[in-house]
Amino acid sequence: MREGYEGTGPGAITPDGCAVELYERLPVGDEPDTIAAAVPAGAHILELGSGVGRMTHPLLERGFTVTAVDESADMLSRIHGARTICGPIEQLDLGGEKFDVVMLASFLVHAGDEEVRRGMLRTCAGHVAEGGCVLIQREGADYHTNVPRERIDPSGFTVRIASVEPAGDGVNSVRAEYVFPDAVWTQTFLARPLTKEQFESALEEAGLEVDAYLTPDRTWVRAVPKA
Repeated sequence: MREGYEGTGPGAITPDGCAVELYERLPVGDEPDTIAAAVPAGAHILELGSGVGRMTHPLLERGFTVTAVDESADMLSRIHGARTICGPIEQLDLGGEKFDVVMLASFLVHAGDEEVRRGMLRTCAGHVAEGGCVLIQREGADYHTNVPRERIDPSGFTVRIASVEPAGDGVNSVRAEYVFPDAVWTQTFLARPLTKEQFESALEEAGLEVDAYLTPDRTWVRAVPKA
């Protein structure tokens, strides 16, 4: 387990505290529709941090080709129909292979370790094809301040951000809880809040720039290599 990260609950837990069985249960929401509307039909997507394929499988169903990357072999074993690569995102090097779309979802751009974030964004910039784009999911403006908060999913479970505590150097320790009728999972992880300006500066450092904010809350972003 990485320092500052913890996970509890049934089944395998990944080094960043994610529970494999939990992510098999979580619904995908409208993210695949947001992605599909932002990229060319049939694009080849490099999905960084794919987990169990919560978005991979709906994207395959929509006619995209997906290469799924995750550091957890347990997570990747749940993916079917896509090429899978096991390893840390920030260390990925596919030897010059390029993709129409590179996707960094799940708020991974808010990694507590700035060097990890820099590595992830370098991976994005280094694997996007000429004329392609990078899709990034970032936190909402009140993610670290509207706490505690919870949402009851229509399928019958509760997801709760129970606490956000300063962990030093601009990083917060976030505790999430997922309560199902038959099981409870928790995850504690480190996240670095980024203002719009800080986020765009991080992109610029990696040779990327915002092309469009795709959702009203600006949590989904399409970026492109800087001209």
